[in-house]
Amino acid sequence: MTWEKTIGRVSFINCEPLFYNIPDEWSVLSAPPSWLTGHLLRRDCIIAPIPAADYAKHKDDLYLIPDIAISSKGEVGSVLLFGVDDIENMKKIALPTDSATSRALLQYLISRKNYDVEYKEMGPDLESMLDTCDGCLLIGDRALESAKSNPELVRMDLGKEWKEVSQSPMVFGVFAARRDSDINAVKNAYNALVSNLEKFEDSKSIRSDVIELCSNKTNQSVERLEKYFGEVINRVDAEDMKGLRKFLKNACEVDEDLILAW
Repeated sequence: MTWEKTIGRVSFINCEPLFYNIPDEWSVLSAPPSWLTGHLLRRDCIIAPIPAADYAKHKDDLYLIPDIAISSKGEVGSVLLFGVDDIENMKKIALPTDSATSRALLQYLISRKNYDVEYKEMGPDLESMLDTCDGCLLIGDRALESAKSNPELVRMDLGKEWKEVSQSPMVFGVFAARRDSDINAVKNAYNALVSNLEKFEDSKSIRSDVIELCSNKTNQSVERLEKYFGEVINRVDAEDMKGLRKFLKNACEVDEDLILAW
């Protein structure tokens, strides 16, 4: 298929409601969040959910797609800081290579506490990260699994901490398209995703099917995922966009109007 019929997706369950049973006319390119930015810029896909921090870096080349994102109104459940000690005792924190927004957010939140912390970039693996560092950041399905296996090591939910600091939701991933893309192709991809999201929101059976699929993928209980899909949100509103602007200004030093595709 051509790149205009390919949609990028995060290789975590946090956007499954958008992609479950997507029509066969679409090819789906699955990758870690930080990889999707490159795929989008190289025209490997027509739209993709990319880290909000990467949008800040490439804002002159990209449009934001309205209405859909990867967001949280408080606890997100899958962007977590782990450690044996409390945060104030951490001297070195491992940051995962598959993240951009969460890394920028953690560094901003830690800087507000005036802690003297050294950061080290590592592959996203709890055991190896904590063998080397006092704390580690994990995102997505790995964070969910690590929290399930080692709940006593969870030191911060970054969505919850951001909400307490900013009084706003946190948009971790934004859907974006190149500014030189055919706007009709972009809208076609958007419509396919929104149609799926509406089914997830409106149909108890579709919601149940999505959660069962995600449970099989991650070994998380259905009960945990029922809660999780209230923590992570794919439909965004004006409050989410306000939170996005705050994050871009405070953590990425970008204080400009958001440019939407329409």
